[in-house]
Amino acid sequence: MANITAAMVKDLREKTGAGMMDCKQALTATDGDIEAGIDWLRTKGLSKAAKKSGRVAAEGLVAVVVSGTRGVAVEVNSETDFVARNGDFQNLVRGIAAVAQDKNLTDVEALKAAAYPAGGTVDAAIANAIATIGENMTLRRAALLEVGSGVVGSYVHNAISDGLGKIGVIVALESTGNAEALSGLARQIALHVAAASPLALDASGLDPAVTEREKNVLREKNVGKPANVLEKIVESGLKTYYKEVCLMDQPSIHADHSNKTIGQVVVEAAKAAGAPVALKGFVRFALGEGIEKVESDFAAEVASMSR
Repeated sequence: MANITAAMVKDLREKTGAGMMDCKQALTATDGDIEAGIDWLRTKGLSKAAKKSGRVAAEGLVAVVVSGTRGVAVEVNSETDFVARNGDFQNLVRGIAAVAQDKNLTDVEALKAAAYPAGGTVDAAIANAIATIGENMTLRRAALLEVGSGVVGSYVHNAISDGLGKIGVIVALESTGNAEALSGLARQIALHVAAASPLALDASGLDPAVTEREKNVLREKNVGKPANVLEKIVESGLKTYYKEVCLMDQPSIHADHSNKTIGQVVVEAAKAAGAPVALKGFVRFALGEGIEKVESDFAAEVASMSR
């Protein structure tokens, strides 16, 4: 049996909002597996925030660069938030995004090996910034969207400078219609993506493991019901789940869309654009998502130093 520590209970509590004793019981029942513990709490109806991501721990910046029908998003991490306010670091992140956009690169290793505008490679530019600023930095990821005709729109949340912030979103719309109308729509959808944080464009884009996990949770919550009834419950539950995590099925957050889904908004946009419109994809980078940061006990450190 796994040793259930206070830190594990705290982690599960922060991710679910469930009570401390419930979290401890969940971890005991799942042999210390955090993800299984989340599902256990959900099946018991005890999780208040089952879909909440872990606390954002890493610092740095997300950069977004858009030019016509192509856009990129890049994340560069640093040790502290202070570095994000450093002009040299901001120029570095902006420069890396420009290289990714210009060279059509999303593979991190290929991007690091690419030529940097100021000379040398991107990797060398990062190493130089580390030596100059005195803090470790890493190029974590990059993504690109492009359409043959249409627009790529963007939005940066908590912007610290032009195109730089904590959350970066790019959205690709394919259409031969009016570019101005398309740009406005792409911007609205990018704002929605930043706020609603969808996992995929539609159900077909979801990781099969994620869908199966949701099915299992629904089955566990309704165990004991007849098989035919259970399958209908699972089917209905999945439709509700898709409305929560699939962009095309999510109700738009914009008041002027009258509770329409993003999919409906895109279809109806053809009238203003003068041609059919297709939402081809989106990218949402939230700074530090999925990165675990070791938290220190400042008071304990001070006490240790004094001894």
